[in-house]
Amino acid sequence: MSVSGPHILVTGSTRGIGAAIVDVLSGRGARVAGHGRSTTGNLLGEDLGAEGAGARLWDQALARLDGRIDVLVNNAGVFEAAGVDLPDAEWEAAWARTLQINLRAAADLSRLAVRHFLDRPGGGRIINVASRAAYRGDSPAHWHYAASKAGMVAMTKSIARGFAARGVLAFAVCPGFTLTGMADDYLASRGGETLLADIPLGRVADPEEVAAAVAFLTLEAPASMTGAILDINGASYVR
Repeated sequence: MSVSGPHILVTGSTRGIGAAIVDVLSGRGARVAGHGRSTTGNLLGEDLGAEGAGARLWDQALARLDGRIDVLVNNAGVFEAAGVDLPDAEWEAAWARTLQINLRAAADLSRLAVRHFLDRPGGGRIINVASRAAYRGDSPAHWHYAASKAGMVAMTKSIARGFAARGVLAFAVCPGFTLTGMADDYLASRGGETLLADIPLGRVADPEEVAAAVAFLTLEAPASMTGAILDINGASYVR
């Protein structure tokens, strides 16, 4: 990475965890390209639910960051219910949308990042924001979400094992409930305080706590940590 500060692409940074990641990395001297579904302010706009969106976003980020990206942070994701009683077409559409945004787009971006890192000295890093659901599972209406995040964890490990010798490092964080709009709706729908009783820490995580872990993996984690998955769930799931 450049001594002047790494060039970083962070997906899904309009609010919550993604916005916190951009803030902490920018505050530590990184040059960050944030992303949202549409172009707003300094954000790169691309709907990751669309086919080929990952490649288009990557090209935008390269242009924004003068042709060099040192770190990719895959944070964009959706958390939408799809119960087993849905009509077949709606069920299939829900699975396709969630897997496209949460996993396929992240895979497409990771592929481009790996190729970019292999072509330049110093390699690079990929940090994937997955979920506790990758290991613990999720509600009866969120199989697709859990499956997408489990795929993200498996992808992280595969990248780490496949490219470590060539300077490409990969990590993931697995938050539990976090104070974002997406989690707030879920907490309310599942009883709020009752769910909090399942978290030994007694509260959900702040976005800044997840961002601190991402910043550590981005800027400080030793190379020997590649492949590591960090849990941030208040001990609600301990592996």
